Amino acid sequence: MTAHEPAGAAAPADPEVLRLRAAAALTAARDRTDVLTSCVGDPELTAQHSPLMSPLVWDLAHIGNQEEQWLLRTLGGREPLRPDIDKVYDAFEHPRAERPALPLLPPAEARTYVADVRARVLDVLTGTSMEGGGQLADAGFVFGMIAQHEQQHDETMLITHQLRRGPAVLTAAAPPPAPADASSLPPEVLVRSGPFTMGTSAEPWSLDNERPAHERSVPAFFIDTTPVSNAAYTRFIEDGGYRDRRWWSRAGWSHVQQHGLHAPLFWTQDGGVWLHRRFGVMEPVPTDEPVLHVSWYEADAYARWAGRRLPTETEWEKAARHDPATGRSLRHPWGDTDPTPVHANLGQRHLRPAPVGSYPEGASPLGVRQLIGDVWEWTASDFLPYPGFAAFPYREYSEVFFGSDHKVLRGGSFAVDPVACRGTFRNWDLPIRRQIFSGFRTARDAEDS
Repeated sequence: MTAHEPAGAAAPADPEVLRLRAAAALTAARDRTDVLTSCVGDPELTAQHSPLMSPLVWDLAHIGNQEEQWLLRTLGGREPLRPDIDKVYDAFEHPRAERPALPLLPPAEARTYVADVRARVLDVLTGTSMEGGGQLADAGFVFGMIAQHEQQHDETMLITHQLRRGPAVLTAAAPPPAPADASSLPPEVLVRSGPFTMGTSAEPWSLDNERPAHERSVPAFFIDTTPVSNAAYTRFIEDGGYRDRRWWSRAGWSHVQQHGLHAPLFWTQDGGVWLHRRFGVMEPVPTDEPVLHVSWYEADAYARWAGRRLPTETEWEKAARHDPATGRSLRHPWGDTDPTPVHANLGQRHLRPAPVGSYPEGASPLGVRQLIGDVWEWTASDFLPYPGFAAFPYREYSEVFFGSDHKVLRGGSFAVDPVACRGTFRNWDLPIRRQIFSGFRTARDAEDS
Protein backbone atom coordinates (compact mmCIF):
# COMPACT_ATOMS: atom_id res chain seq x y z
CA MET A 1 0.00 0.00 0.00
CA THR A 2 1.40 3.38 -0.96
CA ALA A 3 1.56 6.22 1.53
CA HIS A 4 -1.39 7.94 -0.09
CA GLU A 5 -3.77 5.01 -0.47
CA PRO A 6 -6.86 5.06 1.75
CA ALA A 7 -6.64 2.95 4.88
CA GLY A 8 -10.38 2.40 4.47
CA ALA A 9 -9.68 0.16 1.48
CA ALA A 10 -8.28 -2.60 3.69
CA ALA A 11 -10.42 -5.71 4.06
CA PRO A 12 -12.07 -6.52 7.41
CA ALA A 13 -9.74 -8.80 9.36
CA ASP A 14 -12.43 -11.06 10.82
CA PRO A 15 -12.83 -14.12 8.52
CA GLU A 16 -16.49 -14.43 9.49
CA VAL A 17 -17.13 -10.82 8.44
CA LEU A 18 -15.44 -11.57 5.12
CA ARG A 19 -17.59 -14.68 4.68
CA LEU A 20 -20.76 -12.71 5.38
CA ARG A 21 -19.67 -10.02 2.95
CA ALA A 22 -19.05 -12.59 0.22
CA ALA A 23 -22.38 -14.34 0.85
CA ALA A 24 -24.24 -11.01 0.76
CA ALA A 25 -22.60 -10.00 -2.52
CA LEU A 26 -23.41 -13.33 -4.15
CA THR A 27 -27.00 -13.22 -2.90
CA ALA A 28 -27.57 -9.64 -4.08
CA ALA A 29 -26.28 -10.54 -7.53
CA ARG A 30 -28.52 -13.61 -7.78
CA ASP A 31 -31.58 -11.68 -6.61
CA ARG A 32 -31.00 -9.21 -9.42
CA THR A 33 -30.44 -11.97 -11.96
CA ASP A 34 -33.76 -13.50 -10.92
CA VAL A 35 -35.55 -10.19 -11.47
CA LEU A 36 -34.07 -9.78 -14.94
CA THR A 37 -34.87 -13.33 -16.07
CA SER A 38 -38.26 -13.86 -14.41
CA CYS A 39 -40.01 -10.80 -15.86
CA VAL A 40 -40.32 -12.31 -19.36
CA GLY A 41 -41.47 -15.68 -20.66
CA ASP A 42 -39.35 -18.45 -22.12
CA PRO A 43 -39.69 -17.27 -25.74
CA GLU A 44 -38.16 -13.91 -24.84
CA LEU A 45 -35.45 -15.54 -22.73
CA THR A 46 -34.32 -17.64 -25.68
CA ALA A 47 -34.74 -14.93 -28.35
CA GLN A 48 -31.90 -12.73 -29.50
CA HIS A 49 -33.18 -9.17 -29.16
CA SER A 50 -30.15 -7.67 -30.89
CA PRO A 51 -27.11 -9.19 -32.65
CA LEU A 52 -25.05 -7.07 -30.24
CA MET A 53 -26.32 -9.10 -27.29
CA SER A 54 -26.69 -12.71 -26.21
CA PRO A 55 -30.06 -14.33 -25.52
CA LEU A 56 -30.89 -13.74 -21.87
CA VAL A 57 -30.82 -17.47 -21.21
CA TRP A 58 -27.19 -17.63 -22.40
CA ASP A 59 -26.20 -14.99 -19.85
CA LEU A 60 -28.04 -16.91 -17.14
CA ALA A 61 -26.27 -20.23 -17.71
CA HIS A 62 -22.94 -18.48 -18.37
CA ILE A 63 -23.18 -16.92 -14.91
CA GLY A 64 -23.61 -20.38 -13.40
CA ASN A 65 -20.84 -21.89 -15.50
CA GLN A 66 -18.30 -19.25 -14.45
CA GLU A 67 -19.32 -19.73 -10.85
CA GLU A 68 -18.91 -23.49 -11.16
CA GLN A 69 -15.51 -23.26 -12.81
CA TRP A 70 -13.99 -20.80 -10.33
CA LEU A 71 -15.70 -21.50 -7.02
CA LEU A 72 -16.45 -25.22 -7.24
CA ARG A 73 -13.69 -26.60 -9.43
CA THR A 74 -10.73 -24.21 -8.99
CA LEU A 75 -11.24 -23.10 -5.39
CA GLY A 76 -13.27 -25.97 -3.97
CA GLY A 77 -11.59 -28.82 -5.84
CA ARG A 78 -15.00 -30.31 -6.71
CA GLU A 79 -15.71 -32.59 -9.63
CA PRO A 80 -17.26 -30.78 -12.62
CA LEU A 81 -21.05 -30.73 -12.68
CA ARG A 82 -21.50 -29.96 -16.38
CA PRO A 83 -18.16 -30.07 -18.24
CA ASP A 84 -20.15 -30.68 -21.43
CA ILE A 85 -21.35 -27.07 -21.51
CA ASP A 86 -18.05 -25.32 -20.86
CA LYS A 87 -17.42 -24.47 -24.53
CA VAL A 88 -21.02 -23.41 -25.11
CA TYR A 89 -20.70 -20.75 -22.42
CA ASP A 90 -17.15 -19.67 -23.18
CA ALA A 91 -17.49 -16.00 -24.10
CA PHE A 92 -14.30 -16.11 -26.19
CA GLU A 93 -15.33 -19.20 -28.12
CA HIS A 94 -18.53 -17.81 -29.66
CA PRO A 95 -19.37 -14.22 -30.71
CA ARG A 96 -22.68 -12.93 -29.38
CA ALA A 97 -24.35 -12.95 -32.79
CA GLU A 98 -23.76 -16.72 -33.08
CA ARG A 99 -24.95 -17.78 -29.62
CA PRO A 100 -28.63 -18.40 -30.46
CA ALA A 101 -27.53 -21.29 -32.70
CA LEU A 102 -25.65 -23.04 -29.86
CA PRO A 103 -27.15 -25.97 -27.90
CA LEU A 104 -28.15 -23.72 -25.02
CA LEU A 105 -29.73 -25.03 -21.85
CA PRO A 106 -33.46 -24.29 -21.97
CA PRO A 107 -34.69 -21.84 -19.33
CA ALA A 108 -35.89 -24.38 -16.76
CA GLU A 109 -32.69 -26.40 -17.03
CA ALA A 110 -30.55 -23.27 -16.83
CA ARG A 111 -32.33 -22.19 -13.65
CA THR A 112 -31.87 -25.61 -12.08
CA TYR A 113 -28.19 -25.60 -13.00
CA VAL A 114 -27.40 -22.18 -11.54
CA ALA A 115 -29.34 -22.99 -8.36
CA ASP A 116 -27.45 -26.28 -7.94
CA VAL A 117 -24.12 -24.51 -8.42
CA ARG A 118 -25.03 -21.81 -5.90
CA ALA A 119 -26.06 -24.30 -3.22
CA ARG A 120 -22.70 -26.04 -3.51
CA VAL A 121 -20.84 -22.72 -3.61
CA LEU A 122 -22.29 -21.67 -0.28
CA ASP A 123 -20.98 -24.92 1.17
CA VAL A 124 -17.51 -24.15 -0.25
CA LEU A 125 -17.71 -20.64 1.18
CA THR A 126 -18.31 -22.01 4.66
CA GLY A 127 -15.14 -24.05 4.54
CA THR A 128 -12.84 -21.55 2.80
CA SER A 129 -10.06 -19.88 4.74
CA MET A 130 -10.05 -16.16 4.09
CA GLU A 131 -6.45 -15.73 5.20
CA GLY A 132 -3.33 -17.54 4.03
CA GLY A 133 -5.25 -19.59 1.49
CA GLY A 134 -3.53 -18.09 -1.53
CA GLN A 135 -4.27 -15.04 -3.64
CA LEU A 136 -7.59 -16.37 -4.93
CA ALA A 137 -9.04 -16.95 -1.47
CA ASP A 138 -7.47 -14.15 0.54
CA ALA A 139 -10.09 -11.68 1.76
CA GLY A 140 -12.63 -13.64 -0.30
CA PHE A 141 -11.28 -12.23 -3.56
CA VAL A 142 -12.57 -14.99 -5.83
CA PHE A 143 -16.07 -14.76 -4.34
CA GLY A 144 -15.97 -11.00 -4.93
CA MET A 145 -14.74 -11.58 -8.48
CA ILE A 146 -17.67 -13.89 -9.21
CA ALA A 147 -20.19 -11.52 -7.60
CA GLN A 148 -18.82 -8.72 -9.78
CA HIS A 149 -18.96 -10.98 -12.85
CA GLU A 150 -22.63 -11.74 -12.22
CA GLN A 151 -23.45 -8.08 -11.64
CA GLN A 152 -21.67 -7.15 -14.87
CA HIS A 153 -23.83 -9.66 -16.72
CA ASP A 154 -26.87 -8.25 -14.95
CA GLU A 155 -25.99 -4.88 -16.45
CA THR A 156 -25.57 -6.60 -19.82
CA MET A 157 -29.00 -8.19 -19.44
CA LEU A 158 -30.48 -4.81 -18.54
CA ILE A 159 -29.02 -3.47 -21.80
CA THR A 160 -30.75 -6.36 -23.58
CA HIS A 161 -34.03 -5.35 -21.91
CA GLN A 162 -33.52 -1.83 -23.26
CA LEU A 163 -32.96 -3.22 -26.76
CA ARG A 164 -35.93 -5.60 -26.73
CA ARG A 165 -39.16 -4.52 -28.39
CA GLY A 166 -42.50 -4.87 -26.69
CA PRO A 167 -44.28 -3.57 -23.61
CA ALA A 168 -42.41 -2.58 -20.46
CA VAL A 169 -41.69 -5.40 -18.03
CA LEU A 170 -39.37 -3.64 -15.58
CA THR A 171 -40.39 -0.90 -13.19
CA ALA A 172 -38.56 1.22 -10.64
CA ALA A 173 -39.13 4.47 -8.79
CA ALA A 174 -37.87 7.65 -10.43
CA PRO A 175 -34.79 9.28 -8.92
CA PRO A 176 -35.45 12.21 -6.61
CA PRO A 177 -35.58 15.65 -8.22
CA ALA A 178 -32.42 17.68 -8.52
CA PRO A 179 -31.36 19.47 -5.33
CA ALA A 180 -32.12 23.17 -4.97
CA ASP A 181 -28.56 24.24 -5.81
CA ALA A 182 -28.28 22.21 -9.04
CA SER A 183 -29.07 25.16 -11.31
CA SER A 184 -26.53 27.44 -9.62
CA LEU A 185 -23.52 25.10 -9.64
CA PRO A 186 -20.38 26.40 -11.35
CA PRO A 187 -20.12 24.84 -14.81
CA GLU A 188 -16.60 23.55 -14.20
CA VAL A 189 -14.09 22.89 -11.45
CA LEU A 190 -10.34 23.54 -11.47
CA VAL A 191 -8.12 20.57 -10.66
CA ARG A 192 -4.64 21.84 -9.92
CA SER A 193 -1.46 20.25 -11.22
CA GLY A 194 0.60 17.85 -9.19
CA PRO A 195 0.98 14.19 -8.31
CA PHE A 196 -1.63 11.80 -6.95
CA THR A 197 -1.97 8.05 -6.40
CA MET A 198 -3.83 6.33 -9.23
CA GLY A 199 -5.12 2.76 -9.07
CA THR A 200 -4.97 0.56 -5.99
CA SER A 201 -2.89 -2.12 -4.34
CA ALA A 202 -5.08 -2.29 -1.24
CA GLU A 203 -8.72 -2.71 -2.31
CA PRO A 204 -9.26 -6.45 -1.68
CA TRP A 205 -11.77 -7.09 -4.46
CA SER A 206 -10.19 -4.81 -7.08
CA LEU A 207 -9.55 -6.46 -10.43
CA ASP A 208 -6.22 -6.80 -12.19
CA ASN A 209 -6.51 -3.75 -14.45
CA GLU A 210 -7.01 -1.47 -11.41
CA ARG A 211 -3.62 -2.53 -10.00
CA PRO A 212 -1.07 -1.57 -8.85
CA ALA A 213 -1.29 1.81 -7.14
CA HIS A 214 1.21 4.18 -8.74
CA GLU A 215 1.96 7.88 -8.83
CA ARG A 216 0.74 10.04 -11.69
CA SER A 217 1.00 13.76 -12.29
CA VAL A 218 -1.07 15.88 -14.64
CA PRO A 219 -1.04 19.57 -15.55
CA ALA A 220 -3.88 21.70 -14.21
CA PHE A 221 -7.22 21.28 -15.97
CA PHE A 222 -10.87 22.17 -15.68
CA ILE A 223 -13.54 19.46 -15.64
CA ASP A 224 -17.33 19.76 -15.88
CA THR A 225 -19.05 19.84 -12.50
CA THR A 226 -21.74 17.49 -13.85
CA PRO A 227 -22.14 15.17 -16.84
CA VAL A 228 -23.30 16.74 -20.11
CA SER A 229 -27.09 17.02 -20.09
CA ASN A 230 -29.66 16.16 -22.73
CA ALA A 231 -30.41 19.88 -23.06
CA ALA A 232 -26.78 20.68 -23.82
CA TYR A 233 -26.47 17.78 -26.24
CA THR A 234 -29.65 18.85 -28.03
CA ARG A 235 -28.01 22.21 -28.76
CA PHE A 236 -25.18 20.34 -30.47
CA ILE A 237 -27.69 18.43 -32.60
CA GLU A 238 -29.70 21.53 -33.49
CA ASP A 239 -26.53 23.41 -34.42
CA GLY A 240 -25.93 20.79 -37.10
CA GLY A 241 -23.36 18.85 -35.12
CA TYR A 242 -24.04 15.57 -36.90
CA ARG A 243 -23.74 17.25 -40.30
CA ASP A 244 -20.55 19.22 -39.70
CA ARG A 245 -17.33 17.37 -40.52
CA ARG A 246 -15.28 19.82 -38.43
CA TRP A 247 -16.21 18.26 -35.11
CA TRP A 248 -15.52 14.62 -35.90
CA SER A 249 -12.42 12.49 -35.99
CA ARG A 250 -11.82 10.80 -39.33
CA ALA A 251 -13.07 7.44 -38.04
CA GLY A 252 -16.00 9.10 -36.27
CA TRP A 253 -17.14 10.98 -39.37
CA SER A 254 -16.90 7.81 -41.44
CA HIS A 255 -19.02 5.96 -38.87
CA VAL A 256 -21.64 8.73 -38.77
CA GLN A 257 -21.90 8.78 -42.57
CA GLN A 258 -22.01 5.01 -42.93
CA HIS A 259 -24.74 4.51 -40.33
CA GLY A 260 -26.70 7.73 -40.78
CA LEU A 261 -26.42 8.80 -37.15
CA HIS A 262 -28.28 11.98 -36.25
CA ALA A 263 -28.95 11.72 -32.50
CA PRO A 264 -28.24 9.40 -29.54
CA LEU A 265 -29.49 5.84 -29.81
CA PHE A 266 -33.23 5.43 -29.10
CA TRP A 267 -33.94 9.12 -29.88
CA THR A 268 -36.53 10.16 -32.46
CA GLN A 269 -38.15 13.48 -33.33
CA ASP A 270 -41.89 14.02 -33.60
CA GLY A 271 -43.25 17.44 -34.43
CA GLY A 272 -40.08 19.14 -33.29
CA VAL A 273 -40.08 17.30 -29.95
CA TRP A 274 -37.32 14.84 -29.12
CA LEU A 275 -38.59 11.53 -27.78
CA HIS A 276 -36.75 8.42 -26.68
CA ARG A 277 -37.66 4.84 -25.87
CA ARG A 278 -36.69 3.64 -22.40
CA PHE A 279 -37.38 0.03 -21.39
CA GLY A 280 -40.48 -0.17 -23.59
CA VAL A 281 -41.88 3.30 -22.89
CA MET A 282 -41.78 6.26 -25.27
CA GLU A 283 -41.39 9.61 -23.52
CA PRO A 284 -40.05 13.11 -24.14
CA VAL A 285 -36.31 13.30 -23.64
CA PRO A 286 -35.81 14.75 -20.12
CA THR A 287 -33.73 17.88 -20.63
CA ASP A 288 -32.17 17.78 -17.17
CA GLU A 289 -30.83 14.20 -17.31
CA PRO A 290 -27.29 13.32 -18.41
CA VAL A 291 -27.21 12.37 -22.07
CA LEU A 292 -27.24 8.60 -22.48
CA HIS A 293 -26.49 6.05 -25.22
CA VAL A 294 -23.83 8.01 -27.06
CA SER A 295 -20.68 6.53 -28.55
CA TRP A 296 -17.15 7.72 -27.91
CA TYR A 297 -17.20 9.30 -31.36
CA GLU A 298 -20.29 11.34 -30.46
CA ALA A 299 -18.86 12.39 -27.08
CA ASP A 300 -15.61 13.44 -28.73
CA ALA A 301 -17.45 15.44 -31.41
CA TYR A 302 -19.61 17.23 -28.87
CA ALA A 303 -16.54 18.16 -26.84
CA ARG A 304 -14.85 19.64 -29.92
CA TRP A 305 -18.01 21.56 -30.82
CA ALA A 306 -18.09 22.97 -27.28
CA GLY A 307 -14.45 24.07 -27.56
CA ARG A 308 -13.39 21.48 -25.04
CA ARG A 309 -12.19 17.86 -24.98
CA LEU A 310 -12.83 14.60 -23.18
CA PRO A 311 -10.83 14.17 -19.95
CA THR A 312 -8.09 11.59 -19.95
CA GLU A 313 -8.57 8.62 -17.67
CA THR A 314 -5.87 9.99 -15.37
CA GLU A 315 -7.61 13.37 -15.17
CA TRP A 316 -10.95 11.71 -14.46
CA GLU A 317 -9.52 9.66 -11.60
CA LYS A 318 -7.71 12.62 -10.08
CA ALA A 319 -10.93 14.65 -10.15
CA ALA A 320 -12.78 11.72 -8.58
CA ARG A 321 -10.36 10.52 -5.90
CA HIS A 322 -7.72 13.09 -5.03
CA ASP A 323 -8.23 15.06 -1.82
CA PRO A 324 -6.00 18.15 -2.06
CA ALA A 325 -6.37 18.86 1.67
CA THR A 326 -4.72 15.58 2.68
CA GLY A 327 -2.95 14.44 -0.48
CA ARG A 328 -4.76 11.09 -0.23
CA SER A 329 -6.60 9.21 -2.93
CA LEU A 330 -10.04 8.22 -1.66
CA ARG A 331 -11.90 5.01 -2.44
CA HIS A 332 -14.82 7.05 -3.78
CA PRO A 333 -15.32 10.75 -4.46
CA TRP A 334 -17.06 11.26 -1.09
CA GLY A 335 -14.55 9.28 0.97
CA ASP A 336 -13.67 5.73 1.97
CA THR A 337 -17.14 4.50 2.99
CA ASP A 338 -19.23 2.22 0.79
CA PRO A 339 -21.86 3.84 -1.46
CA THR A 340 -25.33 4.48 -0.08
CA PRO A 341 -28.42 5.89 -1.83
CA VAL A 342 -27.46 9.42 -0.76
CA HIS A 343 -24.11 9.16 -2.55
CA ALA A 344 -24.92 7.82 -6.00
CA ASN A 345 -27.49 6.31 -8.35
CA LEU A 346 -26.40 2.67 -8.51
CA GLY A 347 -27.73 -0.87 -8.48
CA GLN A 348 -30.75 -0.57 -10.80
CA ARG A 349 -32.54 1.20 -7.95
CA HIS A 350 -33.81 3.55 -10.66
CA LEU A 351 -34.08 2.78 -14.35
CA ARG A 352 -32.70 6.12 -15.44
CA PRO A 353 -30.01 8.64 -14.55
CA ALA A 354 -30.80 11.25 -11.92
CA PRO A 355 -30.96 14.91 -12.98
CA VAL A 356 -27.63 16.65 -13.43
CA GLY A 357 -26.42 18.17 -10.19
CA SER A 358 -27.85 15.40 -8.02
CA TYR A 359 -26.18 13.70 -5.05
CA PRO A 360 -24.32 16.59 -3.41
CA GLU A 361 -23.30 14.20 -0.62
CA GLY A 362 -21.48 12.12 -3.23
CA ALA A 363 -19.41 15.01 -4.58
CA SER A 364 -15.63 14.90 -4.69
CA PRO A 365 -13.53 17.10 -2.38
CA LEU A 366 -13.41 19.66 -5.22
CA GLY A 367 -17.18 19.63 -5.66
CA VAL A 368 -17.48 17.53 -8.83
CA ARG A 369 -20.81 15.66 -8.81
CA GLN A 370 -22.11 12.34 -10.15
CA LEU A 371 -18.69 10.87 -10.82
CA ILE A 372 -20.04 7.55 -9.58
CA GLY A 373 -23.31 6.17 -10.94
CA ASP A 374 -25.88 7.58 -13.39
CA VAL A 375 -23.88 7.16 -16.64
CA TRP A 376 -20.60 5.57 -17.64
CA GLU A 377 -18.33 8.41 -18.73
CA TRP A 378 -16.20 8.13 -21.85
CA THR A 379 -12.62 9.31 -21.45
CA ALA A 380 -10.04 10.24 -24.08
CA SER A 381 -7.81 7.31 -23.12
CA ASP A 382 -7.11 3.96 -24.71
CA PHE A 383 -7.43 0.92 -22.45
CA LEU A 384 -3.85 0.20 -21.40
CA PRO A 385 -2.18 -1.57 -18.46
CA TYR A 386 -0.79 0.31 -15.50
CA PRO A 387 2.97 0.12 -14.84
CA GLY A 388 3.61 -3.17 -13.07
CA PHE A 389 0.36 -4.77 -14.29
CA ALA A 390 0.09 -8.52 -13.77
CA ALA A 391 -2.82 -10.52 -15.21
CA PHE A 392 -4.81 -12.28 -12.48
CA PRO A 393 -6.39 -14.73 -12.35
CA TYR A 394 -6.72 -15.05 -16.15
CA ARG A 395 -5.49 -13.06 -19.16
CA GLU A 396 -8.90 -12.83 -20.78
CA TYR A 397 -10.34 -10.49 -18.17
CA SER A 398 -8.20 -7.49 -19.16
CA GLU A 399 -4.96 -8.22 -20.97
CA VAL A 400 -6.42 -9.36 -24.28
CA PHE A 401 -8.32 -6.07 -24.60
CA PHE A 402 -5.36 -3.73 -24.05
CA GLY A 403 -4.56 -1.45 -26.97
CA SER A 404 -5.95 1.38 -29.05
CA ASP A 405 -9.12 -0.44 -30.14
CA HIS A 406 -10.91 0.15 -26.83
CA LYS A 407 -11.61 3.42 -25.02
CA VAL A 408 -11.90 3.67 -21.24
CA LEU A 409 -15.15 4.53 -19.47
CA ARG A 410 -15.20 5.44 -15.80
CA GLY A 411 -17.65 5.96 -12.96
CA GLY A 412 -20.40 3.41 -13.51
CA SER A 413 -24.07 3.91 -14.38
CA PHE A 414 -27.45 3.51 -12.72
CA ALA A 415 -27.23 -0.11 -13.89
CA VAL A 416 -24.00 -0.88 -12.01
CA ASP A 417 -24.04 -2.51 -8.60
CA PRO A 418 -21.83 -0.98 -5.89
CA VAL A 419 -19.79 -4.21 -5.69
CA ALA A 420 -18.63 -3.57 -9.26
CA CYS A 421 -18.13 0.18 -8.99
CA ARG A 422 -15.46 2.19 -7.18
CA GLY A 423 -13.16 5.10 -7.78
CA THR A 424 -10.54 2.84 -9.38
CA PHE A 425 -12.88 0.65 -11.45
CA ARG A 426 -12.13 0.65 -15.19
CA ASN A 427 -14.57 -0.20 -17.96
CA TRP A 428 -13.77 -0.26 -21.67
CA ASP A 429 -15.53 -0.63 -24.99
CA LEU A 430 -15.24 0.03 -28.69
CA PRO A 431 -15.69 3.70 -29.67
CA ILE A 432 -18.76 2.83 -31.77
CA ARG A 433 -20.77 1.38 -28.89
CA ARG A 434 -24.05 3.15 -28.07
CA GLN A 435 -26.28 0.46 -26.53
CA ILE A 436 -24.33 0.73 -23.27
CA PHE A 437 -25.40 3.19 -20.57
CA SER A 438 -22.77 5.72 -21.62
CA GLY A 439 -22.55 9.48 -21.31
CA PHE A 440 -19.63 11.84 -20.66
CA ARG A 441 -18.35 15.11 -19.25
CA THR A 442 -15.82 17.44 -20.81
CA ALA A 443 -12.58 19.09 -19.75
CA ARG A 444 -10.12 21.75 -20.87
CA ASP A 445 -6.54 22.72 -20.14
CA ALA A 446 -5.83 25.34 -17.50
CA GLU A 447 -2.91 27.39 -16.31
CA ASP A 448 -2.31 26.47 -12.69
CA SER A 449 -2.59 29.29 -10.19
